[in-house]
Amino acid sequence: MASIDKFVEYLRLEKNYSENTVIAYQNDLLKFRKFVESQFQESELKNVNYSIIRTWIIELSEGGISNNSINRKISSLNAFYRFLLKTKTIKVSPLVKHKALKTSKKIQVPFSKSEIQEVLQLIEVDSFQTSRDRLLIELLYVTGMRRAEVISLTLGNLNLENRTLKFIGKRNKERVVPIIGTLVNSIKVYLNFREKLLQSLSKQTDVLFLTEKAKKVYPTLLYRKINEVFSLVSTKTKKSPHVLRHSFATHLLANGANLQEVKELLGHDSLASTQVYTYNDINSLKKVYGKSHPRNKSEK
Repeated sequence: MASIDKFVEYLRLEKNYSENTVIAYQNDLLKFRKFVESQFQESELKNVNYSIIRTWIIELSEGGISNNSINRKISSLNAFYRFLLKTKTIKVSPLVKHKALKTSKKIQVPFSKSEIQEVLQLIEVDSFQTSRDRLLIELLYVTGMRRAEVISLTLGNLNLENRTLKFIGKRNKERVVPIIGTLVNSIKVYLNFREKLLQSLSKQTDVLFLTEKAKKVYPTLLYRKINEVFSLVSTKTKKSPHVLRHSFATHLLANGANLQEVKELLGHDSLASTQVYTYNDINSLKKVYGKSHPRNKSEK
């Protein structure tokens, strides 16, 4: 158990991983450790060989766990054993020859520009709740921020004069994102309703997005609001905060932004993470090409 604790501390202090990420790694390791203890009577993960890990993979698969989820769990083990190598606790990782399970790529379909525009027009801003809900959707789409980043915003993150948002993003990295004039106006409208709410409840808080009881907005509320309103205009299966982030990136690329610029705006560490958003734009180009190229027409 001590090695897991040290690994968790390493993720928090040296790698600066978010608390949600750290907890996910920790949970994967604890579940694996429980399996190893119950099936092989071994309490030290440093003594585990690949045969044991393979048995765990088989059990997970037979239990209905998807290949994507299994790969994520093995990724946690990989990180743990790399840590043990780094600290010279082991000489060779038991996963040194492991190959990830094959998975089918799930293409996330972004909202269209018309769907987003229709949703924003549907929300009549006449109360604290409607001004908040509209701003949440607009902010996610205009900035491409992550759900957790939006929820964690405070008044101190706003610089309406310079039209920027400065905040701590994933892995405790400071990010600054620009905001456009229409978004600034929506923020001002919401702040006015927000101040009236706080006065009526005799409360004060720096948290930007609040519930009607002046509590911090929580993830399921944000997800539910987006799902509800987009269900009115879209038949897409997935309707979530991340789809708005996906739409932000896809629409920027379609309008001429380069990959490096979008990478910086999204707060990605590498271009590889950003490239997933080029898929839909490539599909659009293929359709245009198929309809417009004279050679293609002549072959029909």
